[in-house]
Amino acid sequence: MACCALQITGLIFGGVGMVGTLAATIMPQWRVSAHIESNIVVFETIWEGLWMNCVSQMGIRLQCKFYKSILALPPSLEAFRALMCIAVLLSIIAFLLAIVGVKYTRRTKENPQSISIFILVAGIAFLLTGILVLIPVSWTGGSIIRDFYNPKVPTPLKRELGAALYVGWASAALLIAAGAMYCSF
Repeated sequence: MACCALQITGLIFGGVGMVGTLAATIMPQWRVSAHIESNIVVFETIWEGLWMNCVSQMGIRLQCKFYKSILALPPSLEAFRALMCIAVLLSIIAFLLAIVGVKYTRRTKENPQSISIFILVAGIAFLLTGILVLIPVSWTGGSIIRDFYNPKVPTPLKRELGAALYVGWASAALLIAAGAMYCSF
């Protein structure tokens, strides 16, 4: 019975991690404008994401614009886009494998070898997805912090950590936890 509860818990963690990965990929709040020193223009907030930039004016008007050219993007942003898209696809595959593994576990309790294959593959996929999410999110967070404390970066160009980074870190933690649960069988 504890085995089934652990599998269901892993499935819930993996599902929430999958949704969080998709949300972090889509959200434009990866980098948020910082209001420090002489940059006290608080009626306008700039968000920078993987796919678009948004400007929020006094929380009333939101104007978003997709990046016009893929060739004009920095190589790191292109790599982060690719990693997050791969992570979304891999999390969906891992979630579906986990569902099949949980259903298959309930049907055949006599044959533990065939049970462990679906569960193990889902666990490895969840672990790999968590790592894939962790790379761009942590790299972006590190560069934001590094630039924030760099005196050579002009104040209007300094950014703060956005909500998408926190969603990404939470999703990565849930995916790694789900992967660890499934790999422990």
